[in-house]
Amino acid sequence: MSDCENRPVAYFAHGKESGPWGSKIKALADVARSRGYQVESPDYSDVTDPEKRIERLLDVTKETTVTMLVGSSMGGYISTVASSVIKPKGLFLMAPAFYMPGYAVQAPRPVAEKTVIAHGWNDEIVPVGHSINFAREYKAQLHLLESDHRLNDQLEFLCVLFGCLLDDVAGYW
Repeated sequence: MSDCENRPVAYFAHGKESGPWGSKIKALADVARSRGYQVESPDYSDVTDPEKRIERLLDVTKETTVTMLVGSSMGGYISTVASSVIKPKGLFLMAPAFYMPGYAVQAPRPVAEKTVIAHGWNDEIVPVGHSINFAREYKAQLHLLESDHRLNDQLEFLCVLFGCLLDDVAGYW
């Protein structure tokens, strides 16, 4: 077994209108790599249907033991729905698009040892109340930040939160 096969793996799922290597994913991927993770960030930009994105994530991870799923906005929804099949140790969700009209699963259930959510108080795309309700229902750790949907002005804090989650689940791999 090679060294790569022994390393924990983090899969990132970007939002509806972003790409696989936006500023948040680049920064968080660096945090994961610094802790020995292999990082994957599939490109979903050619697919607007969230259910098709879930299928893609399940397809690219089917022969991998995924330790961490990370998602932003629609990617948070995708990661959470896919967690029921993938069963990662951790879920890190940024402004996850829960309870949104047109999404097939209106109440996705997280299947992970730990779930951490960061959401901006001033989110103009996904109401902050959606994350509050989700966190209450599933006892997820929730961080409400003075920010908007993109959370770009909170990048340093997101890296700290993500690093803490990675450290927290480290005992599981």
